[in-house]
Amino acid sequence: MSFRRAIVSYFLKTVISSLAKVECSEFTQALKNNKPMLVIFNHVNFLEVPILTAFSYPTYVTGLAKTETWDNPFFAFLFSTYKAVPIDRNGSFSDAFRKIKNRINNGYHVCIAPEGTRSKTGVLGEGKGGIIQIALETNVPILPVAHYGGENIWKNIKQFKRTKFYFKAGKPFTINVDTRPGKKQREEILTEIMGQMARLLPVEKRGIYAEQAEKECKYLEFIT
Repeated sequence: MSFRRAIVSYFLKTVISSLAKVECSEFTQALKNNKPMLVIFNHVNFLEVPILTAFSYPTYVTGLAKTETWDNPFFAFLFSTYKAVPIDRNGSFSDAFRKIKNRINNGYHVCIAPEGTRSKTGVLGEGKGGIIQIALETNVPILPVAHYGGENIWKNIKQFKRTKFYFKAGKPFTINVDTRPGKKQREEILTEIMGQMARLLPVEKRGIYAEQAEKECKYLEFIT
């Protein structure tokens, strides 16, 4: 599997580099220097996880993908290579959660898009609270990662231009709570988490979290 991962990573980097100029040294360095983490990122298009996995090789990185992805033989091969976790959006999350913990226990960083769906415009959308439960249950740090530029890729491909794809990484943090958070507290925690991604984006891409991006955090404890 490690040989297969090396070959697939080389192939993906070659293909992606022909379409985009990727600046990702911040997040690859952050992954290399830390034990397994949850990597949260803004979801714009299909390229994020391939970039996060291939460009960080040989560091072990995986992500989540909807179960229908495995219906396509090519994507089934690709996502199985990186041991991606299938998500059944109409079923129970318990099996996926068990696999997330398994990946972490086996040394993988796990990439998660808290928005849950693509924004396509590059403007950060509203986050979903599932990331809080995953972080508290797995007891691993969260690394905020944000990217921009990729929203222009289809327009640039039509114009035979390479897209500049910028990835930024923030400070890893944990959620600092004494008890299981209630609804209001979860909303505040989620806003702070999303704010950490927003602050890595250009101001015009921060969306509803633009104000939080400039605030201090009450529930997040940063790792120095």
